[in-house]
Amino acid sequence: MVTTLMLKSVPLFAGLPEARLAALAGGVGVRRFPRGTYIVRTGERTDGLYIILSGRAKVLIPDEKGDEVILARIGPGEFFGDMGLLDDHARSASVKTLEPCELMCVPKADFMRCLSDNPELAMRIIRGLVKRLREADRQIESLALMDVYGRVARVLLDLAETVDGKRVIHKAPAKQEIAHMIGASREMVSRVMKGLENSGQLYIDKRRIVLRDAPRSAVS
Repeated sequence: MVTTLMLKSVPLFAGLPEARLAALAGGVGVRRFPRGTYIVRTGERTDGLYIILSGRAKVLIPDEKGDEVILARIGPGEFFGDMGLLDDHARSASVKTLEPCELMCVPKADFMRCLSDNPELAMRIIRGLVKRLREADRQIESLALMDVYGRVARVLLDLAETVDGKRVIHKAPAKQEIAHMIGASREMVSRVMKGLENSGQLYIDKRRIVLRDAPRSAVS
């Protein structure tokens, strides 16, 4: 059972009135998905808003060959399904877990009622949409203007976080996943990463990557 305390812990709902949280909690459910499971699929009816409580997932669309193109990786506090709720269209992308995930699902009717009563929530949804639009613009720019070397370098920089003055990726995506993110082959991604490692720009230890210098093609 979802409580108002659980809803308060979700950044999207932080600051909502207690009465609204209590009304919302009654319809919200929590679902768990194992690793490698589709949460939603392209073309399905949009039935609610999903918020990740724990774990990570990828947003993807299938290409003409039956492979996948990864649009984004999402984690705790991030949400999806809002586009379909706002325009009442089918889902435009699939979401698949990268690791075991726990998600909160807000039914469509409850979400729309809450949205109409709370301008601040509407602004948070809008900011989320703007963030994804900016990320899409950045991805299009990379595909149009950068070679594979530059696209790999940009992905690594985007995934890295600063720890003790170093840029570190603690759980780096598999090379095949990076290939799906940038529209290249796994072999080409392997070659580029090997080149970055040999040149001293990064250090790889299993799934942990430390960026020693900003790869030049990503910042030129």
